[in-house]
Amino acid sequence: MEQIINTSKFIKVMNLLTGFSLMLGALFITSCVEETLPGAGSIADTTPPNAGFSYSSDPTDQLKLVFTNQSESATDFTWDFGDGGTSDEKDPSHTYPDFGAYMVTLTSTDKLGVTADTAIEVQVVEGPYQPFILELGFEDLSLPNGTGDGRDSWRNSDLGGVIQITSSPVRSGEQAAKLTGSSSDQRIGYQLVTVEAESTYDLNFYYTMLDNQVGWLTVSVLSGPVTSHAEAVAATIGSITVNDQSDPDSYVAATVSFNSGSSTEVAVYFFNEGTVETRLDDISIDIAPEG
Repeated sequence: MEQIINTSKFIKVMNLLTGFSLMLGALFITSCVEETLPGAGSIADTTPPNAGFSYSSDPTDQLKLVFTNQSESATDFTWDFGDGGTSDEKDPSHTYPDFGAYMVTLTSTDKLGVTADTAIEVQVVEGPYQPFILELGFEDLSLPNGTGDGRDSWRNSDLGGVIQITSSPVRSGEQAAKLTGSSSDQRIGYQLVTVEAESTYDLNFYYTMLDNQVGWLTVSVLSGPVTSHAEAVAATIGSITVNDQSDPDSYVAATVSFNSGSSTEVAVYFFNEGTVETRLDDISIDIAPEG
């Protein structure tokens, strides 16, 4: 006897089985995903932030400090200036109510919410503005933001080629500036520096020369920016020419004293003449002692 199959019921049963299988598969996949996905805030921070800053006085207002942010791997910043004042700027300035010492705290935060703190006691001092020379020791990565090849702050193509770098001899650190003794390869150093008007300063530096050629080193302070050697000569407010060649491996100290006059910006300019190779290191400007 021929068996008659109810097709309609068969199709319904197959559809139910297929749907049930798909539902189990979806539940299995969902369960696996939920088990493998990290929870909120559990992503590893491979580059956590660090906090750091430097500061300097504003030459026009002795109660005002200018802050330079040196934090790394951070996007948001909170400053506490130690006198009740705060800021969320990256590089803020702040005017204090009086001279003295204040504890400044910087909190740096990255996009994952990880924070780093640093606290430095800053000094708000009454008196002449203390100038700041960038890359004063000609070291790599010594600019406030951690960059620089030791000579970036000393470039001026109008006056001559940029200084070379030497690793031996040096007075401190690992590098010093070098000026060639070649008349066809003249190199110079030039940097604009903020100062306070009508103030007396000492520009200090160290140098050494080879002893097998004749030549001189001149270090000058100019009353402002220049674009030619002739302008530099006319704008000189302090200068010294030296040529101690007694020991090429030992650095000799020298000083240029100057008064800023009406200038709030001066230029440090150095170059050598003759055919002697010259090295310089550790250039600084200090407030001249009274008397």
